[in-house]
Amino acid sequence: MQKFRHIEKVFLESCHGWGYDEIRTPTLEYLHLFTSAGTLSPAMLGRVYSFLDWDGWSGERVVLRPDGTIPVARLYVQDLANTPIARLCYIENMFSFEGTGQQSRERWQCGVELLGSTEPEGDAELIMLALEILSRLDLKPVKVKLSHVGLLKMLLQDLGLAKEEQERKLSKILSGDLSVLGKIGEQPPEVKRFLKLLLNLQGTSQGFLGNMRSVLPERLSNIKSYLDDLAGIAELMDSIGQDYQVDFASGEGFEYYTGIVFQFYGSGELIGKGGRYDELIPLVGGKDVPASGFALFIDKLMPFVQEMPEPSPKILLVRENKQFEGMKSSFEVAGRLREQGYSVEMGTGSSGRGEYRWTVSLQNDGKLLNLVDHVTGKGQKGLSIDQLLQQLGEAKLC
Repeated sequence: MQKFRHIEKVFLESCHGWGYDEIRTPTLEYLHLFTSAGTLSPAMLGRVYSFLDWDGWSGERVVLRPDGTIPVARLYVQDLANTPIARLCYIENMFSFEGTGQQSRERWQCGVELLGSTEPEGDAELIMLALEILSRLDLKPVKVKLSHVGLLKMLLQDLGLAKEEQERKLSKILSGDLSVLGKIGEQPPEVKRFLKLLLNLQGTSQGFLGNMRSVLPERLSNIKSYLDDLAGIAELMDSIGQDYQVDFASGEGFEYYTGIVFQFYGSGELIGKGGRYDELIPLVGGKDVPASGFALFIDKLMPFVQEMPEPSPKILLVRENKQFEGMKSSFEVAGRLREQGYSVEMGTGSSGRGEYRWTVSLQNDGKLLNLVDHVTGKGQKGLSIDQLLQQLGEAKLC
């Protein structure tokens, strides 16, 4: 929990610094929010926890929240649709069935959603915010993988595939199988050359994307603006010295995304991901609103958090007078100490003093105090509460 709270604190401080407001969505949502508009893929829907929520003579099927973005989109449509740009963040738990029994069914994530901001500025803002959070958590190095779902969708459309075939091939590509691009019937030589370049993509610079644009055939000119957006983000990564890779086969789990998508890796472990989902707000009943967001997986971040803030020095407070008057005095002294920011544990005379910086004991009269500093081994007797606070303050400065 110390690590969890540290991640939570860093996340919220950074989000508030960028102008994001914290929200919280219900743990229970109606199932139709995830099914009626096709917002979740069949694979994801097969892992949700759903059940019938009885209400009198009727009932409606509900789910434990399997995704963070879709409930935020619903909240936006209901309560914030008149806001020109909404910057929202949350820390919530998600639930999904995991068939092997080796992973947790409940996972926590820090999420950020930017609604109303167009690309590429909005996408760049989110990437920079995520990198700031990870840097403040001392998680280094972080690798960023970039892709563009909108580019892939437009590419498959321009190649003349039927809609169902487009969806099947997009699913395979997002799952890591780029080879399907080489199996799309007869294509002109210039198209084949471009697809081969895409298949062998190992680009780590905007120059590589520039090469792709230079051989872009006229038939596929609709994807030029997408390549430009991707090149702009790559240029940003170059300018700040951030390690990244353009990888069009790294989009699994981005079914409702429409634009640039990005993933964050630490020591080869996926620790967060996000991207643009301009078509989601209309799918949940809203207007045509551009939107993008990301999530950092707290469960995945926990093992990387090594440097924790130093805890407040603890004081063990014991009393010689075991009567009620002595107890009353000890609570009064403890209250004064806590007002000054000290962590005070009430003792019964037992020693576990390795956990405490100081031991303070009340003499029988309850007015004078004895102090023992377990770092220096020195002690003082007969102190007033004001003298005690002065001694503690001087010891903290040493």
